[in-house]
Formats: sequence, structure tokens, C-alpha cells
Amino acid sequence: MRARLILPGLLAATALTLAGCGSDDGASSQGTADTAGPAASGSSAPAGAPSGASAVPEALRFTGTTVDGRPFDAATLAGKPTVLWFWAPWCPTCKAQGPETARVAARFKGKANVIGVAGLDTPQAMKDFVTDTEVGAFPNLSDESGKIWKKFEITQQSVYVVLDKDGKTVFTGSLPAGKGLAGKLGPLVG
Repeated sequence: MRARLILPGLLAATALTLAGCGSDDGASSQGTADTAGPAASGSSAPAGAPSGASAVPEALRFTGTTVDGRPFDAATLAGKPTVLWFWAPWCPTCKAQGPETARVAARFKGKANVIGVAGLDTPQAMKDFVTDTEVGAFPNLSDESGKIWKKFEITQQSVYVVLDKDGKTVFTGSLPAGKGLAGKLGPLVG
């Protein structure tokens, strides 16, 4: 009986998720946001991060695990502009964004952060995506539970969230093949 109640909900969620993949029209399904969404679990800053939890913007108060199993604390990103790229391994739009996202990460290395946030599939599929698309030069998180996606109110894959150095969201949306990402990040690094 319980399975009959859960299955329709899962199917509806999957249908909504699939609807966003492959949409390469450049329109932002999320729009531009002024906030990073509702508060999520806080974390204290690790060694090397700005001192005191108050120095870490709310948007960067989350932890996770990289696709290769290493712990990750977003507090370490504080003080620099940050790109969060929400992707799914089976998404052709996400695959098309990989090369440009990797170029932007390399171009702004040391000046800005680029982080992939994978979801909607298994850890092995996420690892394979990172290898196949050659996006392993920057951290990619395995967000199987959707905790980070929920924090940023992401409802579909192939979405970028760009934060300024203070953690304020300055852009949320899709960029076909990642084009325009450097233009969104450039002004933030000064």
C-alpha cells in the first residue's frame, strides 16, 4: 500500500527533473535571485577559512562529499566569487556545459571557485561523468540526497548559481553549453 503512495510522487518528481534536461534555449528557468534560498545546516569554518562562523556567508554553510569520496566544506570558499554548477550524469545539456565550465575554472583558478554539484543518479555515474567530460580539475560534489540542491532551491539540472565574494547570489539559470559563464564571473573578480 505504501509503495502505491510513494511511486506516483517519485514519477512526478522524475518527470519535472527530466523536463529541464536538454532545454538549450538559454532562458533561465530559475530567474535571477537575490538570495541563495532558505537556510540550511550551518557549519563552522575549517582551518584556512575565514575566522569565525560569522565570516562565512549563509550560502556557503554546507558540507558534502566529493564524487571521489573526500569530505568537502563550502566554508573554504568564503571570500571569493563562487560558481555552483548543478548537473546530472545522464543530462546531455550538462555534458555540453562541461568543457566551457572546465575552461572557466582554469581561467579563474585562484581568483574564483568553481564547484560542480551532481545529483539525480548514482555515485558511480557521477564519477564516470567527471571522467568522461574532463571536469575533474575542480571539485564535484555527490549530492545524492539533494541537500545542496534543496538549499539553493534547484529543481532541475544544468543550472548555474553564481555568488559574489560575499556569498550573495548574482545569477541563477541555465547557460547553453556554458557560454556566458566567464562573462558572469569576470566582473566579480575585479
